[in-house]
Amino acid sequence: MSFKIQYLQDLMDTVVKRNANEPEFHQAVREVLESLEPVLEKHPEYIQKGVLARLVEPDRIIKFRVPWVDDNGVVQVNRGFRIQFNKAIGPYKGGLRFHPSVYEGIIMFLGFEQIFKNSLTGLPIGGGKGGSDFDPKGKSEGEVMRFCQSFMTELSKHIAADTDVPAGDIGVGGREIGYLYGQYSRLRNEFSGVLTGKGLTYGGSLARTEATGFGLCYFTQEMLEDHGSSFEGKTVAISGSGNVAIYACQKATELGAKVVTMSDSNGYIYDKNGVDLAYVKQLKEVERKRIKEYLVKHPEAEYHEGCKGVWTVKCDIALPCATQNEIDLESAKALVANGVYAVCEGANMPSTIEATQYFQSNGVLFGPAKAANAGGVATSALEMSQNSMRYSWTFEEVDHKLHTIMINIYKNAAKAAKDYGMEGNLVAGANIAGFLKVADAMLAEGVV
Repeated sequence: MSFKIQYLQDLMDTVVKRNANEPEFHQAVREVLESLEPVLEKHPEYIQKGVLARLVEPDRIIKFRVPWVDDNGVVQVNRGFRIQFNKAIGPYKGGLRFHPSVYEGIIMFLGFEQIFKNSLTGLPIGGGKGGSDFDPKGKSEGEVMRFCQSFMTELSKHIAADTDVPAGDIGVGGREIGYLYGQYSRLRNEFSGVLTGKGLTYGGSLARTEATGFGLCYFTQEMLEDHGSSFEGKTVAISGSGNVAIYACQKATELGAKVVTMSDSNGYIYDKNGVDLAYVKQLKEVERKRIKEYLVKHPEAEYHEGCKGVWTVKCDIALPCATQNEIDLESAKALVANGVYAVCEGANMPSTIEATQYFQSNGVLFGPAKAANAGGVATSALEMSQNSMRYSWTFEEVDHKLHTIMINIYKNAAKAAKDYGMEGNLVAGANIAGFLKVADAMLAEGVV
């Protein structure tokens, strides 16, 4: 066994020991480390200077109590988190997730992934993530507002426009960003670009709402074209029905595909005629109803309880846009058996390592999340730029910049994979391309 392999194994053992009971974080780190062996062969200085050992440890972990009062006058208490992982190339940047599943391990995994994703955009933003185990579902407007104000009262001590710039994620949409931003502005007595995903009336960017879903399809289209194909005439299965899924559905349809599935945490719909996206938007963005209500207007469609079955639907392209590890080995086998040609990840780490390896070993084109879903954070960085300039670009200008960024992400990941002897492996390519920029910045800045 070479010294480099032993070093990576020892480092992984240390990560597991120091972060016990955080399997999502272990998974994210393992995937990256397994890609970096050929990099370390060419660049032993990354070991000598402790770059990897520093990279797997966040700069700081902020954990705090979030007390708030519900509509019945009862005090509720949730936990809040912010992981500031790495700022070698720019201020910490990453979303806030409000969901009952949130705990420190989830935020660690998301923050670690964010380092490489942000690096891949080519923009000067470092990696961070945050959130709470608060569930906005079923809460009144007043309860959501009071929670957000309490959460931001503590978080505001640790963020600023040039320090740490949070955005939205699962459970944190435009409503929550507005309440969070209002409280920050009130506490700090300033109007700055400290949050992204803001409303257009107070510093938000056109195309930010659409960015992750659109970017996913731009990346997928570039990958398909590189292999002599396209979205045109393809059948697409999408999981999720939130922001990413909705706008991935819109762009895939515009590019000539037929999207036949969408889902939520209860189940999924299958519409062989193609999903009626306007109605899904009405259900999810306006009425905040469950996806099963789709059958009220479209009784010819099918609704199935449980989410996993969405990957048994025959499709040419799969775009998982729901949550982490939603595609396991069994689901990957079902997709391959049904002839899937390409899988690109819209959610954060939606495929298990075993599923990813199965896709790759069976010749399926595979676009990993840190590359394929980077459009959201890229456009957030464009929002930061507009805030700094006190200026706004048109939708078309932002969309053009996003499209260019996603094409470059694909090309850089593909080139890195080829340069290090793993041509076609975009998982390795994205990890390597993202790592190199951050690692070189860390070397230049010394031991900090």
